[in-house]
Amino acid sequence: MRLEGKVALITGAAAGVKGDIMGFGGAAAWLFAAEGAKLVLADINEEQGRRTEAQLCDSGHDAVFTRLDVTSEDDWQAAVALTVNTYGKLDVLINNAGTGGRMRLMETTEELWDAQMDVHGKGVFLGMKYAIPEMRKTGGGSIINVSSIYGLVGSATSTAYHAGKGASRILSKSAAIQYAGEGIRVNSIHPGFCRTPMTNASYQNAEHYDALLQRIPMGRVGQPEELAQGMLYLASDESRYVTGAELVIDGGVTAT
Repeated sequence: MRLEGKVALITGAAAGVKGDIMGFGGAAAWLFAAEGAKLVLADINEEQGRRTEAQLCDSGHDAVFTRLDVTSEDDWQAAVALTVNTYGKLDVLINNAGTGGRMRLMETTEELWDAQMDVHGKGVFLGMKYAIPEMRKTGGGSIINVSSIYGLVGSATSTAYHAGKGASRILSKSAAIQYAGEGIRVNSIHPGFCRTPMTNASYQNAEHYDALLQRIPMGRVGQPEELAQGMLYLASDESRYVTGAELVIDGGVTAT
């Protein structure tokens, strides 16, 4: 029960239906619940989010779903208020919501650029802005911002995605320094190539998938549950001396 007594708000948490391919947020929800946390699941996909909520509650866990567009300040205020009104506090925030955008620089439209920066930059900023005041009330908390290895290194595509994930990474360090003295820890987590609802379709292309495996020293893609284990560590008191750090979980890709 590594999270017993803690309340966690997880964005991008709708894809947590047992029997389906899970996202990072959905996998984290099940792991956190098993470790004793009370959960607020937040996502724009209300239908899938309600199914995940129902499965968690039917399994004896304490969870509630709320619709959240992470680019909306009003939605963030409502989600944090719901968390506090339901469970009395907020201990852990996971800024996990994300979208993809595989376009090279000259192919990237202004609309695509803005969309990537809104979700991965503005969304993370707003989440921290409204979570931190509640964490202050209880003497601290843990914020985990899900960036990517593409927030650390470049590639031949995904220009705006790189920029958004890079913003999430450096924003985490800035906030970590600002609030370390108040017991609020802020870290970023950097997944490599993993099978999720966002990536699964492209992995069905055998040529693409084989080429991808050649880039991974461990010779396989990751699973959402493996990322969730990293989130669990950063959310728990075991990482109480860890802030401003980057936890890379990528099968060795960025070591090459």
